[in-house]
Amino acid sequence: MEGPQTDNLLLDVQGLSKHFGGIKAVEDVTFNIIKGSIISMIGPNGAGKSTFINVVSGLYTPDAGKVHFEGEDVAGLPAHAMASKRLSRTFQLEELFSSLTVLENVMVGCHTCSSSGVLSCGFSIPFARKEEQRLRDEAMECLREVSLEERAYDTISQLPLGERKLVGIARALAMKPKLLMLDEPAGGLAAHEVERLVQLIYALREQGLTLFIVEHNMPFVMSLSERIVVLDEGKKIAEGTPDQVRSNERVIKAYLGEEVA
Repeated sequence: MEGPQTDNLLLDVQGLSKHFGGIKAVEDVTFNIIKGSIISMIGPNGAGKSTFINVVSGLYTPDAGKVHFEGEDVAGLPAHAMASKRLSRTFQLEELFSSLTVLENVMVGCHTCSSSGVLSCGFSIPFARKEEQRLRDEAMECLREVSLEERAYDTISQLPLGERKLVGIARALAMKPKLLMLDEPAGGLAAHEVERLVQLIYALREQGLTLFIVEHNMPFVMSLSERIVVLDEGKKIAEGTPDQVRSNERVIKAYLGEEVA
């Protein structure tokens, strides 16, 4: 069954819920994402933000609700199927392979789009060798997008946190996504690293990519988001422009504190 049809609607979530025993991590969340936009989700610790990403990206199966991606019902599809549909995501704590080089980590993302697969590339099959070189070239291009090409042959363990997060973004870009979901991309970064991240996000949007960001860094979120969704105790309590969210009394009480900068 096809979902809502509009030319600009990329992701449509209706009544999404995920429970863990008696804990309602996500409860009846509804909103949508328009192509080419930068949308953020905020909320206090335990609000359900990461659970939401995990459900939409296929790591968790929803208990209720609908998820349509480009009009197709994708609720409950596993993560590899969602990646093949061009929805990719990063993680709060980047799940990178510390013993591999930066380039090799990004190539892991490229294999999602590979026609030969990881196994055949392990053998000296001519087609597989050509495919492997193509993936290597594509991975290097993704590293250029995040300005890390000079670190391509360093191991992940040699990189500081900010650069590791950029590797995670490069690996997600290697999946050639239409929607990129970033889970706490600015967490633990210094001010100059956050500014570098902001410029990268704008550049990706200029290329036509749609971005969904979960984040605690409020100046970061407010500076680049076109629309913000606010969760509290698994429920959506507000949605709007940064100015609308900044002045929302429920948001101030639940998350922002007594004063909003």
